[in-house]
Amino acid sequence: MARQHRIPGRLNAAIMALQLAGIGACVYFIATVQTWTGVWLTTAAFGLLMNSVYAIIHEADHGMLFDNRRLNDAGGVLMALFFPAPFHLLRQGHLGHHMRNRSDDEAFDLYFDGEHPVWKCMQLYGTLTGFYWLVAVASNLVVLFFPFVLQPKYFTFDRPSVAFMDALNPRYNRAMRLEALATIVLHTTIVLTLGISPVHYAVMYLGFGVSWSAMQYVHHFGTTRHVLNGARNLWIWGPLDRLWLHHNWHLTHHRHPTVPWVHLPHIGHKENPERGFLPAHYIRMWRGPRKAADRVENRYAGRVIR
Repeated sequence: MARQHRIPGRLNAAIMALQLAGIGACVYFIATVQTWTGVWLTTAAFGLLMNSVYAIIHEADHGMLFDNRRLNDAGGVLMALFFPAPFHLLRQGHLGHHMRNRSDDEAFDLYFDGEHPVWKCMQLYGTLTGFYWLVAVASNLVVLFFPFVLQPKYFTFDRPSVAFMDALNPRYNRAMRLEALATIVLHTTIVLTLGISPVHYAVMYLGFGVSWSAMQYVHHFGTTRHVLNGARNLWIWGPLDRLWLHHNWHLTHHRHPTVPWVHLPHIGHKENPERGFLPAHYIRMWRGPRKAADRVENRYAGRVIR
């Protein structure tokens, strides 16, 4: 990696420490608040914080959290415990996304001959309303108790699911099971030890889940059918963009997936400074998927994640 694109390891470690402290504070407040006003305020703060945590996980997905691979993955595993989902499953899903982006294997805003528009609507609107995050959380139970479900033969009705599963590497199965077990034990211990209302805890996490899920396709909806250029740079508010580690420089990230977050604005301003307003593009997604005739094959089909 070029010197000017060095990984900011110390800064990332400091950010992780602050994020963990923030998670601790939110857990404390959700355990002690007595009113729904307090629950909603804690939920709002937790949602903002956890999208920043996901940005750190995203850096680990790409091996850009720390220079040392083992330390990088350990940091990703730690922070993914609070997502909560197995890091090695999130990582494979995200790296697979970079391979499948805007091909027929991953075009949730489009449907083709042979695909049912109702199913595509369910997928897109499920993403917009938080269901995608629930699926990710449910993966803890799937990889731990029902791993046989992660086979393409059960999802022949859905091309993106088959492509996702085809890219999964069996070498990470044991790691995913251990991470899923650790996730379940951690959150069960937190709730029982601190006497947190399960309803309050679920509301806090659902608030994050809805906000995270809602933003997972906004950078790609309606973009060009190109694996690298099929994304857009967005903005929402300066402090939030920085809190979320410039994740909204998404086109720049797809063009330069090995460049750490601190360098994205500089590169983005040079290459393509145009940025859309994130909430406006989110609203546009509600128009739903449209029928398309142009087909774009996934040139990386069959390749597993390393």
